Amino acid sequence: MSDHVTKILNQWANVRPDLDCTPMGIIGRVGRLEKFLSPEIEKVISDHNMSRIEFDLMATLRRSDTPLTPTELYKATLLSSGAVSVKLDKLVTQGWVERLHNETDRRSCRVALTQLGKEIIDPAVNAHVTNQKKLLDSLTAEEHEVLGNLLGKWLGDLESKH
Repeated sequence: MSDHVTKILNQWANVRPDLDCTPMGIIGRVGRLEKFLSPEIEKVISDHNMSRIEFDLMATLRRSDTPLTPTELYKATLLSSGAVSVKLDKLVTQGWVERLHNETDRRSCRVALTQLGKEIIDPAVNAHVTNQKKLLDSLTAEEHEVLGNLLGKWLGDLESKH
């Protein structure tokens, strides 16, 4: 099955046969994939009455299974500290998370999911994983593993340079 990037690569091959556009094909496809994946992911999350940032924060707390500081949260989610602070205030107001104050240092706190928060995030994560499986339906289990390993290798290399 051909994709839009194949058309672009064929055009370049036509006018510049001397140019190896293999990297353009890979990076172009990764970029175009985001265009199709994001709306599908956003829809499932919004069906659970939360934003993607709220989902990311709550899912991070759930998988950590221990209270985290706001700094640990923003580093784990790659969000800015300001974005985390604003969203945490909203999640606290909704009763989905709570701030646990440090008895020895009043300037610091940890954030934890409430029982209600767990009841909200668990079905959202289930739906999110089901949706991700659906989005990868055209690939075999073996292809999932190969693609995951290659992307992990590539991302690991890029992360190590920053």
